[in-house]
Amino acid sequence: MKIDPKEISTPELHAQLLGCIGPRPIAFASTVDSDGNPNLAPYSFFNVFSTNPPTLILSPAKPRDLQLKHTLLNAMATKEIVINVVNYAIVEQMSLSSTAYAKGVNEFIKSGLTAIDSEKVAVPRVKESIASFECQVKEVVHLGEEAGAGNLIICEIVLAHISDDVLGADGKPDPYKTDLVGRMGGDWYCRANGSAIFKLPKPNRNLGIGVDQIPDAIRNSPVLTGNNLGRLGNIDKIPENDRIFAFADTPEIVEIKTRFINDPESLENQLHELAKRYLESDEVEKAWLTLLQAY
Repeated sequence: MKIDPKEISTPELHAQLLGCIGPRPIAFASTVDSDGNPNLAPYSFFNVFSTNPPTLILSPAKPRDLQLKHTLLNAMATKEIVINVVNYAIVEQMSLSSTAYAKGVNEFIKSGLTAIDSEKVAVPRVKESIASFECQVKEVVHLGEEAGAGNLIICEIVLAHISDDVLGADGKPDPYKTDLVGRMGGDWYCRANGSAIFKLPKPNRNLGIGVDQIPDAIRNSPVLTGNNLGRLGNIDKIPENDRIFAFADTPEIVEIKTRFINDPESLENQLHELAKRYLESDEVEKAWLTLLQAY
C-alpha cells in the first residue's frame, strides 16, 4: 500500500496513521476555564520531549465542526494544565471522560474520578492516577486551520506526583506495578503488563560489533530472526578460540555433535536452534559459543 496524504480523506488517513503509529501514551489532561470550572479529557497525540527543561507536548486536533477543544481553550486562557497518567485501573473511566460533554460539564464527576488540589497550579489533578504532572503552558503551536489539524500544547513540568505504590526497590516506577495502557488504532488499546513487558540491553553500554561483523553462515541462518541477530551484534567482541573449545565439552554440545556427526547440515541447524533458545533466555555469550561450534 502507498498513501499520498493529499489523495486520501482526513478520516481515512487518520485511521491508517493511528493503526501503525502506536501504542501511544495517553495524556489525561485536566484544565480549568477562566471561571475556574474544571475539565478532564484524554489525548493520545502526546509524549515527553525533554528532560531539561522537563517538557510534555499534547495535541488536541480540530474536529470536523472546527470548534476548538475545551482543553485547548482552557490551556491558552490560564497557561496551566495537569497531565495525569492513565493505567489499566482507570482506563474505562478515562474513556468515558472523552465523551463530548457540553462546556461547563464536570468530567471528574461524570467519570467518577476524584479531583484533588495541585500545589503549584490552580488546576486539579486526578487522585486515582499513578502519576500527575503539574505544568505551565509555555507555548501553543497551531498546525493548521482545517479539520484534523493539531494544536501543540507545549508544557513545562513544575511539579510531579508519583504514587509510592508503583515504585520498585530502586525508587523508580516498576513497569509491573504501573500497569500502563497505550492507545492503538480504532477502539483498540494495549496493556503493558505480564509477558508484554520485556527488557533489552542498551546498545550504548558497549560498542557492539554490529550485524555486519557476524559471520555469513550465522547472519544468513534460516533459524535466527532479525531480533536474534541484533542481540548477537550487541556483543563487544566475538568469543576467542579457547572459550569456544572449552564450551565444546558441555553436555548439550556433545550430545548434538554426537547425534549429527555425519549430517553437517542438521548439526548446524540444531546448534542454531539451541543458540536461539540461549538468546531468548538472555544468555548471549552461550549463544555465540554454541553458534561457533559449527565452524
